[in-house]
Amino acid sequence: MITGLRFLIVGALILVSVACSREQAIADEQQIDLISYGRWVVTMDPAGTIIENGAVAVHNGKIIAVGSAAKIDEQYNAIKTIPGDERVLMPGLVNGHTHAAMVLFRGMADDLELMDWLQNYIFPMEGQFVNEEFVKIGAELACLEMLRGGTTSIVDMYFYPQVSAQVFEGCGLRAILGAPMIDFPSPGFAGWDDSFAAGVEFVKSANYSSRIIPALAPHAPYTVSPDHLREVVEIAGSLNAPITMHLAEDMAEKSLIEQRYSTTPVRHVAALGMLDTAMIAAHVVVPDEEEIAMLAKSKVSAIHNPTSNMKLGAGISPVPAMIKAGVKVGLGTDGAASNNDLDMWEEIRLAALLHKVANNDPTAMPAMTALRLATSMGAEAIGLGEATGSLEVGKQADMIQIDMSDPRLQPVYDVISHLVYAVRSSDVVTTIIDGKIIVEEGEILTLDSAEIKRQVIAKSDEIRAALTNGTAEP
Repeated sequence: MITGLRFLIVGALILVSVACSREQAIADEQQIDLISYGRWVVTMDPAGTIIENGAVAVHNGKIIAVGSAAKIDEQYNAIKTIPGDERVLMPGLVNGHTHAAMVLFRGMADDLELMDWLQNYIFPMEGQFVNEEFVKIGAELACLEMLRGGTTSIVDMYFYPQVSAQVFEGCGLRAILGAPMIDFPSPGFAGWDDSFAAGVEFVKSANYSSRIIPALAPHAPYTVSPDHLREVVEIAGSLNAPITMHLAEDMAEKSLIEQRYSTTPVRHVAALGMLDTAMIAAHVVVPDEEEIAMLAKSKVSAIHNPTSNMKLGAGISPVPAMIKAGVKVGLGTDGAASNNDLDMWEEIRLAALLHKVANNDPTAMPAMTALRLATSMGAEAIGLGEATGSLEVGKQADMIQIDMSDPRLQPVYDVISHLVYAVRSSDVVTTIIDGKIIVEEGEILTLDSAEIKRQVIAKSDEIRAALTNGTAEP
């Protein structure tokens, strides 16, 4: 009887000890905000690390651990978890050059040369229709498209940037916003003086979260005089603000600069001090070998826009040569008026294919390099490499999940190959920015899609009526 009692007591003590050990183990786990899993975790770190059956731990908006799912689960207990079966978990995409609100001009004027498209269609239609309401509706529509497609960071250049800033702040995007400056009348401005003053005021007075960075955006060397570009350089230095500008976009621009200033676009802006200033240069299609060397030694990065450049017949940017020389290069969509979408997966695929055929060399743009242009290299090119672009401890938790279960994506031998050559924007199921879930299971959580669509239809009806009735300027 006594022996049996002793047995029961010992057994009870063992159970209590096991329970206490289990409770202590749970207590020892760090309580965090989020763990996101992936059948493949594509980190895009310098080593190109890919973790099978991995996970990323997130707390206070930042990545605190990257590793195997088993190890992450041992160390952390998350308030929210996102399953990763048959999914890729990777950094969000970086769109280095766009005009977000121009989605409202999507398909309005196609199959035209750049200068014809700009001067006879886009500039006049902007003068007639672009106002704060237009920009709000357009920016919201752009947010829907970009966030659903896995874009988490953008460099935007468009009118009424304070309106776009509020939209991007609300929808959750990370954005560098350039206030446009141009020598002739534009929406809201009579010319250079007021557009320049408004741009400077936008940068000075911006009071947004750390996700929104104000910038100065002189349009291009052929629409802004040398003296005015010098003004931009001077004020950018005093405000510590980045510059974004179109540069060396096509042969027509090159010819204009040669006629006016007897030099080439890159040499022209170099003489004005622009290569010594942090500048995100869009397109850079026609630099020569010497100019590429100049860019490599400068503070300027180049943003490749393959779809837009192809559609406008602008040419093929020498991206492989620029990368080899040491130029910081990223990838962008340009605006949907010249693209006609904001799909970064299309740009990744085209970048990989275009340079193969342009150089008659299938190794000219490897898949990993094309993917880096939209992630780690793209983030470096826009000055956000320390914050985003890869899944590394200490960086902001800007991440996306891609569903690889569709038969169209089977089998998977090389996940990088699939991401570049097979994945579509519709395969993105999760978008996370600053640790906040923005898109969950394909549904956007920060915007009212139905209401935005209603407003888009109403605004597009106005534009269509003007085009149909002949009251539009073009």
